[in-house]
Amino acid sequence: MESKKKFTPDPSLKLMDQVRQVLRYHHYSYKTEHAYCNWILRYLKFHGGKKHPRAMGKKEIEQFLSHLAGDGNVSASTQRQALNALVFLYRHVLDIPIDEELEHSRSKRHPRIPIVLTQQEVKSVLDQMQGIHLLMAKLLYGGGLRLMECVRLRVGDLDFEREKLYIRDGKGGKDRVTLFPKSIHEDLQIQLGNVKKLHDQDLSNGYGSVYLPNALARKYPSAAREFCWQYIFPSRNLSQDPRTGKIRRHHVLESGLQKAVKTAVKKAGIVKRVGCHTFRHCFATHLLENGANIRVVQKLMGHADVKTTEIYTHVMEKNIDDLHSPLDLL
Repeated sequence: MESKKKFTPDPSLKLMDQVRQVLRYHHYSYKTEHAYCNWILRYLKFHGGKKHPRAMGKKEIEQFLSHLAGDGNVSASTQRQALNALVFLYRHVLDIPIDEELEHSRSKRHPRIPIVLTQQEVKSVLDQMQGIHLLMAKLLYGGGLRLMECVRLRVGDLDFEREKLYIRDGKGGKDRVTLFPKSIHEDLQIQLGNVKKLHDQDLSNGYGSVYLPNALARKYPSAAREFCWQYIFPSRNLSQDPRTGKIRRHHVLESGLQKAVKTAVKKAGIVKRVGCHTFRHCFATHLLENGANIRVVQKLMGHADVKTTEIYTHVMEKNIDDLHSPLDLL
């Protein structure tokens, strides 16, 4: 099998600029770029900050990862992200693959049962919310969306006729289809009308372009200005893209919804540790409790392994076309 052409970063750039150049070549998200760069800088700082990573290798990586597990007491997922960042640095930036098995202390994995609200508790939280944040929270629960999947939804991801939501480039870069509750169709139509007015205003002012994933911007240069690619929940103000410097209207920050949910939970008098992701857990659990087939729920959630879905409950067989979003049952 013919191997893919390897990208070589510009040797005249500083190390961290080379890292960013390669990350962007491979279309990593801005958040991943930020996280990987932070881990690489922490790795260098841990070893004194004076040695180039070319002068280090397996031993130094093991020392850093063991430090994270021991002194840092980080979770297994956090340690794995640090490892991924260093493997990326050596393999894709420095062209020094770490082929040997790393022998570092590993953070222990502690499987945790997700916190789930009853349907009445979900309703009580939603009753304390309003406006855009209420609509977004209903999408989290009604379709089992992750926080950033909701924030990044685009106009073209809604299929009102088929009552389906299309999640593009979700966790692990995967696409999936999930339920689109009827009870929020009208509210979303109103929201799309507001987005259209805002987009038309941006176009008339010489803007109206939106960030497009991967190579779409190069393949379809005019698509960034089309309405179907606009974010359903756009930010109030235009901002400068940190990578390209272009002035665009990005999506809203996730922190606004997180604060709104936290406030609503407090007002509802619920003492459980509830966040935006709790709605996703509730979506899966309530579907299973209402008789949905576990394989169907696995597909709706986008889980690679059914064991991840099994954490919620035992189920009965039921076809996806016979299902209704739990939001519509409130």
